[in-house]
Amino acid sequence: MTGQDRGVRPLRRDAVRNQRQIVDAARQVVSEAGTDASMELIASRAGVGVGTVYRHFPGKQALVDELIRLIHDEHIDAARRALARGDGTGLEEFLRALGGSLSEHRGYGNQLISRTSASHADRLRELVAELLAQAQEHRRVRPDITLGDVMTTVWAIRGIITTSGSAAPHAWARHLDIQLAGMRSTTRPSDRPEVTVQELMRISGANRDPDT
Repeated sequence: MTGQDRGVRPLRRDAVRNQRQIVDAARQVVSEAGTDASMELIASRAGVGVGTVYRHFPGKQALVDELIRLIHDEHIDAARRALARGDGTGLEEFLRALGGSLSEHRGYGNQLISRTSASHADRLRELVAELLAQAQEHRRVRPDITLGDVMTTVWAIRGIITTSGSAAPHAWARHLDIQLAGMRSTTRPSDRPEVTVQELMRISGANRDPDT
């Protein structure tokens, strides 16, 4: 069903171009200055009037939510590409890509997590579980490593990025190197209890905005 079939007029070519420029500019500005950046600054960077920005996005939160949706889609795509490698290296590839993305987008602060939709969180968790299973099948990761272990590594990376900021922008990458080394099949298994999927979902839900 097209936009016309639904009674929604499709955007003109110039409007599509303006929207793309606004989104591209907003991604740059928010990554540099955070979500407190003004709509006027975003409009200036996009080369359009601020009124044009508001015609596409009724408020800054609507624009930020669109940026977050795009970033989340990129995370899903990165996980799928990593899984398609099929040789067990995808988990490490994805964790490095995810860390790079979280570092690049540190200006979003906690909104990258709190504004995550439940469907996105569930799909990403499923893909990470598949990546882990593939890595274990190829004996690249210890058999006792669980999804909870991988997700807590992600949370640790996020916390390091938030804490270190631009003062030590590569601190997260070193921490990930250490974590990955501990996951490899040549290291001794842990005898401590795992973080269960149910606990993961409770933690994820507690950090998510109830409106998303």
